[in-house]
Amino acid sequence: MLFPGNSDYRGRHAGAYVPRPSPMRHVVRIAVVLLMLGLLAWPFVEPLFPEVEEVTLQPADFPEDISQLRVVYVSDIHAGPFFSQARVEDLVRRINRLNADIVLLGGDYAQDSASAVEFFRSLPAIHANYGVYAVTGNHDRTVPESNLALLREAMLQAGVTPLINEVASVRIGNASIWLAGVDDLSCGHPDVAGVASQVRKEDYVIFLCHSPAVIPDAVEARDANFQYGWFDLGLFGHTHGGQVDLFGGIVRDDSVPEAYREGWSRTSRADLLTSRGYGVSVLPIRLLCRPQIHLITLRSSN
Repeated sequence: MLFPGNSDYRGRHAGAYVPRPSPMRHVVRIAVVLLMLGLLAWPFVEPLFPEVEEVTLQPADFPEDISQLRVVYVSDIHAGPFFSQARVEDLVRRINRLNADIVLLGGDYAQDSASAVEFFRSLPAIHANYGVYAVTGNHDRTVPESNLALLREAMLQAGVTPLINEVASVRIGNASIWLAGVDDLSCGHPDVAGVASQVRKEDYVIFLCHSPAVIPDAVEARDANFQYGWFDLGLFGHTHGGQVDLFGGIVRDDSVPEAYREGWSRTSRADLLTSRGYGVSVLPIRLLCRPQIHLITLRSSN
């Protein structure tokens, strides 16, 4: 029997080849580790890369005297622990660079009604040729109810017109369009029928509510002449598009019909948009669901 110390053993094995790891194998291992780390980190990074969705619509009853109207819409900012004041200021800069005629805000500005008040008190100026308008979301309508008055006051001080069960006429040259907004569906006191009764089907009406769960009720509401089809463009938020576009998402509201949970759709005579929103909720992540700012250009079809 031969042992490693035996001279015959050494003689037979002195020139044996001992394989060494390939440098390429090290490179592959490092690449795999970096890829895995990147995949784990990306959901925390994606919220920092918003997109501007640009859409042009030519509604049949858009006023002929208005050549075009640039509408910017943003919802679900959720300022707070996952969304700093610096990011709020960056968002406002992005909005202002779009040269909007009208800016519309879709609710859920912070974490609760008290922080929503503070959001507007510290909001930098948003520039728009014909004004900035806003509805409330469920996070903005937490108790106490008395905070609603403070929220309205803070909005007005920030140059934002609240649309809480209200209608506003916007004069543009020789024509007008109408903005109709209702209170949050789950935590507020929305009056869809009351708002619908203040406009006419012949008007061009943009309808705002935080949650798209209101759409079935809005479609059934009637205008000042008791006709259906009282609004032309509906803008909603709330769903975040699920926030993580896998397995139904981490942000869900089962009261929202599947058809209205994200993106563009159409019902009756109205174009409908449910935004993925801008901030985050539940967890500070997004996946395959980037934050959105919407630039909607309205043009006459004639």
